[in-house]
Amino acid sequence: MARVKTDERIVVAMTELLRRQGYAATGIKQVVDAAEAPIGSIYHHFSGGKRDVAAAALRQSGAAYGELVGMLLAPYDDIAAGIEAAFSSAADTIAESDWLNMCPVTTVAGEVADTEPALRAVAAEMIDGWVALGTALYRDRGLPEADAHALILAVVAALEGAFILARTQRSTAPILAAGRAMGAYARSLTIGPENMGSTVGAPA
Repeated sequence: MARVKTDERIVVAMTELLRRQGYAATGIKQVVDAAEAPIGSIYHHFSGGKRDVAAAALRQSGAAYGELVGMLLAPYDDIAAGIEAAFSSAADTIAESDWLNMCPVTTVAGEVADTEPALRAVAAEMIDGWVALGTALYRDRGLPEADAHALILAVVAALEGAFILARTQRSTAPILAAGRAMGAYARSLTIGPENMGSTVGAPA
């Protein structure tokens, strides 16, 4: 098996450390120890040091996370069912991982938004990518552009917020509740106001 390149090992190590302890608590010595790399290799591959390694880690993990969420949502023609299934899968995964941070992008963004503008910009770039992919997916499922954009933005916000509550409370309940709420929102968009009135007073 081919040996993983030093720069790739460094990025993987940084990703795992960001997931577990955030940006401020992560030191270069920890990164190189986890990557089994000499400390000089950090500056050889990443001239900006810790900040550049963190940016690469956020881009890599953010892209993988976006692909994962897309894979969970894509198999469902019914938008609401797909959202609820994705949240349910996320709940199972975070519990099975012993409440490990699913993706460091938003966690790090919240930590450094006012102190590391370059990293905040990278996080925003990743989130914009998730929203663009989700908007395209929901547009292909028949939603108008504005509704598709609003829905995926709400889904991302709800999922990320639910992860924080789940990790804090050591419970999947926040994720499952958020999934039901987002499913209801999706149904309100797909039913449409012109059809909602027809259900009022209808026989059970």
